[in-house]
Amino acid sequence: MEHPDLSEVSLQQALEALVDPVRRMVVAQLARTGEDMSCGTFDAPVSPSTLTHHFNVLREAGVIRQYYKGTSKMNTLRTDEMEERFPGLLSAVVAASTTEAEAGAA
Repeated sequence: MEHPDLSEVSLQQALEALVDPVRRMVVAQLARTGEDMSCGTFDAPVSPSTLTHHFNVLREAGVIRQYYKGTSKMNTLRTDEMEERFPGLLSAVVAASTTEAEAGAA
């Protein structure tokens, strides 16, 4: 799998990847667990094939890194790299997603 150098990712591309609620949910779940997660462990309201599309968009925008561990495809946030390239962006998205989820659960 190819992962972009974040110096080649524009703010527009990163924002477009993060505008979708399913992709924000993926980012929030990764941030919340603090661990790498396999594709099949996400709690998502979409089919596995649609979720694969969302993973690809996030990977191509440099938000996540994917790698294989045995037969499982693992996902990890590129937190440090994203913070260096777009300071505060991921933390703001995760905080807003958490607030939004809590408001929806109330």
